[in-house]
Amino acid sequence: MEKKNVMMVVNPISGGLGKGNLIAQVSHYAKYLNHDLYCIETTGVDDLKNIKDFYTQYQPDRVIIAGGDGTIKIVIEALENEDVIFGILPVGSANGLATDLGLIKSQEENIATAFQDHFLAIDFININNKMCVHLSDLGLNADLIKNYEKSAIRGKLGYAQQAFKTLLHAGKTFHVNIKSNEQLFETKAQMIVIANSQKYGTGVVINPIGIMGDGKFELIILRKITISVFLKIIMGKIPVSSGYVTVISTDKALINIDKPTSFQIDGEYCGNQTNLDISISARKLKIASLKT
Repeated sequence: MEKKNVMMVVNPISGGLGKGNLIAQVSHYAKYLNHDLYCIETTGVDDLKNIKDFYTQYQPDRVIIAGGDGTIKIVIEALENEDVIFGILPVGSANGLATDLGLIKSQEENIATAFQDHFLAIDFININNKMCVHLSDLGLNADLIKNYEKSAIRGKLGYAQQAFKTLLHAGKTFHVNIKSNEQLFETKAQMIVIANSQKYGTGVVINPIGIMGDGKFELIILRKITISVFLKIIMGKIPVSSGYVTVISTDKALINIDKPTSFQIDGEYCGNQTNLDISISARKLKIASLKT
């Protein structure tokens, strides 16, 4: 088998678990395939530059990412112009992209898949010149992420705790104008999801019609999130026919909000926003996968 360089990017605190055993397993599998593995850990300081420099130094044929949605976004953003296959090892608190790609399996299976030559070509979204690979949103869920980042409790327990607190204090709405393919849409909402795929990291389906390589993204506009609507979403039955939810499928959109509103991209809180300029990417990303 041809010898190749493989780069592994590890978020050491993602998911609240140590990564030593995982790195050892990946290293063992790389040796089995006669590949050289070079590993770098994120630190939260200059990660984009460090990942770019590390890639330039070793010129890998494949980049394996061990982390959650936020880690995947950082790595892909750093290397978006490189012709490389990305392998994903979902070990984060939020693993929505991996869930959509069918990568929530055993660690051994995920490692084997990450080294596959077969890949899916998927879109990404540009939002105010920032990359979104998976899901972004305005309003309630972005508030949840803001609260989670401030919380001392990490992992799924931390997410569950903050979801309950955020929903308990929900009620704020914002007025929004959306221009999409020359059509105008105006409403009040509690949350707007900008979706390239179907599921949040918890497995909750928010965009049933999402296809990651179809050249479009969806805007899911939730006018009012009652306990009933929330439970239906949790059960994967987003109530589009209820009058509370509107879905727009498009390749570009302009969103204007009447007041600063919490915003997140791929699990990373991005502060308050009033205007979003959104478009689908001209390029596609290569993600190692067994799916066709």
